[in-house]
Amino acid sequence: MLEVYRLGRQPYAVVLELQRWFRRARQQGRCPDRLILVEHEPVITLGRRATLDHVLVDARTLAVRGIELHAVERGGDVTFHGPGQLVGYPIIHLRERRIAGPRRYVWMLEEVLIRTLAEYGVRAFRRSGFIGVWTERGKIAAIGVSISRGVTMHGFALNVHPDLEAFKLIIPCGLDDRRVAALAQWKGDRIVWSQLEHHLIAHFARLFGYQTVRLSSMVPRQATMEEST
Repeated sequence: MLEVYRLGRQPYAVVLELQRWFRRARQQGRCPDRLILVEHEPVITLGRRATLDHVLVDARTLAVRGIELHAVERGGDVTFHGPGQLVGYPIIHLRERRIAGPRRYVWMLEEVLIRTLAEYGVRAFRRSGFIGVWTERGKIAAIGVSISRGVTMHGFALNVHPDLEAFKLIIPCGLDDRRVAALAQWKGDRIVWSQLEHHLIAHFARLFGYQTVRLSSMVPRQATMEEST
């Protein structure tokens, strides 16, 4: 079974702690696989390969613009999250899903995004030697994951209608080709967020082999209690 939490807009730090709690619970066998879907308040995150040279403005400028900065344990370099971006955090046990390692897992996340974009008539694809999903207009989805004791954390970010100007504050994922795309460039304001989530959940469940999906918009009470202790 897959539990899906559709949490709306949330601060990055809140969801980061929720991911960590979910992963501990999954490692201990206290919960099923889970997928968090969320929008974030503006934030720049630094993965394990990141360098501050790829953040092109100083801390004061970020503060003035209301953008947080977090160094985290995911793979990858620098990325931006903000409103208008659908972010997904799968907390799943790879061995139990018979997924043969990180490369296969990342490929499957890319495939979920490619199939979801195809629902809107957008041709998306991989680029050899790179992680993420591209279109003819630029990179439309970033992926950065962490795996500990066979359980995943962090995940993917799909640009729906974010402020693309914010990506000019960084070198996204450390790539020289900094063009960034968003689904709204094809569909304008005709994107229904709940329908987009529905498409993504359906493709995720199908590709990862879940027969049952349970939806929630509430954080489990036990998680809230543990975080407050």
